[in-house]
Amino acid sequence: MAANLSPSLTRSPSDARAPATAKTGRPRLWELDAVRGLMLVLMLSTHLPTKFAIPTSQPFGFVSAAEGFVLLSAYMAGLVYTQRYMRDGLTAMHKAFLRRALVVYACQAACLVFLFTLIAVLGLAIPQPDVQHLMWYYLQQPTTALLSALALIYNPPLLDILPIYVIFMLISPWVLSIGLRHGWRTILTVSGLLWFATQFGLSQYLYSWLVELTGLPVPFSETGAFETFGWQLLWIFGLWLGSTHARVPAEARRPFPRVLVVGAALVAGTFFIWRHLTGQAPFPDGVAINFLWDKWHLAPMRLLNVFALVVLAMHYNGWLKRHMPRVRFLETMGQSSLSVFCAHLVLVLLALCVVGVATPARSSWVDAVLYIGSVIVLYGVAVIMRSGKAAAASRQQAKPAGKAPTLAGATAGKGCVNRGER
Repeated sequence: MAANLSPSLTRSPSDARAPATAKTGRPRLWELDAVRGLMLVLMLSTHLPTKFAIPTSQPFGFVSAAEGFVLLSAYMAGLVYTQRYMRDGLTAMHKAFLRRALVVYACQAACLVFLFTLIAVLGLAIPQPDVQHLMWYYLQQPTTALLSALALIYNPPLLDILPIYVIFMLISPWVLSIGLRHGWRTILTVSGLLWFATQFGLSQYLYSWLVELTGLPVPFSETGAFETFGWQLLWIFGLWLGSTHARVPAEARRPFPRVLVVGAALVAGTFFIWRHLTGQAPFPDGVAINFLWDKWHLAPMRLLNVFALVVLAMHYNGWLKRHMPRVRFLETMGQSSLSVFCAHLVLVLLALCVVGVATPARSSWVDAVLYIGSVIVLYGVAVIMRSGKAAAASRQQAKPAGKAPTLAGATAGKGCVNRGER
């Protein structure tokens, strides 16, 4: 794949240092908004306690919505913040990344407060063993759990993806700066080595070292299911891809070799059929080779499945845009992905408290109403967020009306372009 995107690797440092030549603003990529919206619906399907969770999880092979969500987020970050760098310079790009990271952190903190207050009370009052198990460490050590959760160390189930997002957003401006100035080969190599080491217990080793050094009381199992040093490869790859596409127009990109497309189709097709014949695990429980498809480590076969789907999506992107119908409600949800994601966590936690986990005795109608109602609520959140951003943009545009803008006002307004939620 790298050979087809080689301009991003061979671009000279002098070319990357010319922000004054960049164009301002680009239309939203509606197809990416739609895919992000689809990922959000699939995550809701997986996490909501209904009978639809297992059948709808990993529908495209041994790849979950989490991989798509992280990869698309990284791609959009690389695309948008490279444009910001080319338009406004390095400092503006760093500030934009920091602002976004703070927004995501604030969302994570709000979700934690919601979990540790209302959900804790409901889970104990009803009671719901599954909710109590989800937050068992907090129930035993509330002060330590709260402080370590705010420090992004303790990450309860369901609330463990936004912390890695915050970490990735904080390191991204430095990674992007190096990539734009000196090329991406070293970055991709280091990222690949970290991913490889993660498959052999890098995270566990570093955790043990940290415990010996600081006496950290949080159990390793409560630091989050996602192996950060493994999933960073997907983020770095998406960041590089987005940065490349920000600087290399579509007409200048070389097509993939036919053999690569055919190979990707064979891999994706094989894994798609395999997943729907055997279930979410390629082999029966207890078979050691299942580790090669492990989600939390982003294991090799799962990563191969991801890359195969990326190749096919990029190769057939034009055809899909011409022939596939636009699903507007998915686009709307994708445009406000962070708000919708947080709302989905709220709905899932409330559902676990009120109706509990799915059981054969529970009517399918109850599950259907719960699922459809949750989708409607998420769409409503997306519409409200879109309306709010549209109103804010209108107020911003109306400010100069009737008054000549001053130099200070023009300077303060700079950088407000394209701040829409990514």
